[in-house]
Amino acid sequence: MSYARVLCVGLVGVEGHLVEVEADLAPGLPGVVISGLPDTALHEARDRVRAAVVNSGQRWPNRRITLNLLPATLPKFGSTFDLAIAVALLGGSGELPLLPLDGVAILGELGLDGAVRPVRGVLPMVAAAARAGIDRVIVPVGNAAEAAVVPGLRVRGVDSLHRLVCFVRDGRPLIEPPVDDAPEAVTGPDLADVAGQGLGRRALEVAAAGGHHLALIGPPGAGKTMLAERLPSILPTLDDAAALEVTALHSVAGLLPAGGRLIRRPPFQAPHHTATVPSIVGGGAGLARPGAISLAHRGVLFLDEAPEFSKPALEALRQPLEHGRVLLTRSRGGAEYPARAQLVLAANPCPCANPAGDDRCECAPAARRRYLARLSGPLLDRIDLQVRLQPMRAAELMEPAAHESSAVVAVRVAAAREAAAERWAALGRRLNSEIPGPNLRRAPWRLPNPVTADLRARLDSGSLSARGFDRVIRLAWTIADLDGRTQPDKKDIAEAITLRTGEGT
Repeated sequence: MSYARVLCVGLVGVEGHLVEVEADLAPGLPGVVISGLPDTALHEARDRVRAAVVNSGQRWPNRRITLNLLPATLPKFGSTFDLAIAVALLGGSGELPLLPLDGVAILGELGLDGAVRPVRGVLPMVAAAARAGIDRVIVPVGNAAEAAVVPGLRVRGVDSLHRLVCFVRDGRPLIEPPVDDAPEAVTGPDLADVAGQGLGRRALEVAAAGGHHLALIGPPGAGKTMLAERLPSILPTLDDAAALEVTALHSVAGLLPAGGRLIRRPPFQAPHHTATVPSIVGGGAGLARPGAISLAHRGVLFLDEAPEFSKPALEALRQPLEHGRVLLTRSRGGAEYPARAQLVLAANPCPCANPAGDDRCECAPAARRRYLARLSGPLLDRIDLQVRLQPMRAAELMEPAAHESSAVVAVRVAAAREAAAERWAALGRRLNSEIPGPNLRRAPWRLPNPVTADLRARLDSGSLSARGFDRVIRLAWTIADLDGRTQPDKKDIAEAITLRTGEGT
C-alpha cells in the first residue's frame, strides 16, 4: 500500500476545521513535498517527523513522499499536524495498519526524539471535530484534560509516537485524561475592601447588571483601580456556552491554566499603557492571535491611566465595542475572534493629578482639556457610564463604614440580569446593553413621553447624541431591574443621565 489517509483538525482564528492528511509514497528520488497551503512551521514538519520516526524505532521510507492536506484551499498553521503526518507516512509505507485509527482525529507536535508535545488551541479543535461527527480523538497527554471538557468525545492522550504505534499494532492502551472533580476556588479582591465611594460602587453595580462600559475619572487614590479590579467579583459565573468560548480563546493564545478545566469566572485583562494595537485587538505574523479585548471576552478589559495609551490603540477599540467581534485580515486569510468584553477606563482629570482634586489643581484649563481629549469623543460616546470620583476623606479611610461584600452585590446583579434576560428573550438578547436602539424606541418598550422629557430636551439641544440617548435608556432599564421595577420611571432616567454625563458627581 502506497497511500494512506488520517484525520486531523486545522485552526483558523478560533474556528476549527476538519483536515484530511494524505500521504502518497511513489518510486523516485527520495524527498518530501507538502501541499495544502502550509505555513513555515508546517513546511519544517518534514525534518521533525523524519527524526521522530527514526528515533522511535521505525523505518523511514526511502521513496518520493507527497503529503497533501485537504481542503487544499484552507490555510494550515503550526505544528499540530506532525503526529497525523507521521501516522499517515507509516500507514502509506505499510509499516502501520490504520484500521484502528479509522474515524479518529489525531493532533500533536513531535519532538525529534519522538515525544508528543502539547499544542495551542486543542479545545476549539476537538470541538470542531465533534461538530463534524468525530467521536474519538487522540491528543498530546498535556492537552488531554483540556480536550475532555467537550461532551460526547472519547479522548485519549499520547506522550510519544512509539506509544501510538504500539496502540495500533498491539492494542496497548493509550493514556486516559485525568479527572479533576475539585471545585474551582473562588479567589480575588472583594468589594467590601473599598472605602467610601458610594457613587463608584453604585456605578460598578449598574455596569455589572447591564453589561455596560464604564469610565472612572478622579484623582489618584480615589479608588478607581480598586473598583475596576472588583468588577469580575460581582459578575455571574459563565454558563457552559460562554465558558467554552472563553476557554477556547485562552487555548488558542496558549494561556489556558493548568488542569485544562473550563474557565468559569469572567476573565480580567489589564494591559499596560504602552501596549500596542496588535496586543490590544489582536495580530501577529501568519495566523493573527487574539488580543486583550478577545481574551477579556465575557469579562472585563481594564485600561488604567487610559489617556496614556496611544491614540491608535484606543481608537482601535471603537469597532469591537460596537459589534462585539474583531476581524483581523492578513494576506493569507482572516481570523475572527469574539470580543464582547466590558471596557473599564480609569483616568486622572488632569496631568498634575493632585490628590486633593480640582480644588488644588495646578493645570491650566487648556492643559486639562488637552489631557482628557486624548479619550476621543467617539470612544467616550460608546462608554455608557462616565463617573467622576471625589478625593478620599480621612473619615472614610480611617473609620470606613461597613460595606456590602461582592457576594451580596452579586446576588442583586444576578437577579437583575435574570429579569433582563426574561424581558428580552423574544429578541434573542440577555443584557440591556445589547438591545438595539430602535427596539427601545418602539412599542411595547418605548417609555412614556413624560418619563423621557428631560432626555429628549438634551437630544434636541445637542448636549446628547443619538447614541447617548439610547445608552441612557439602556441604563435606566438596568437601574429599574436592580431596584425590582418592571419599567423605568423619571427618577431612573435622571440617575441614568447623571451616570452617563457625570453631572452632579
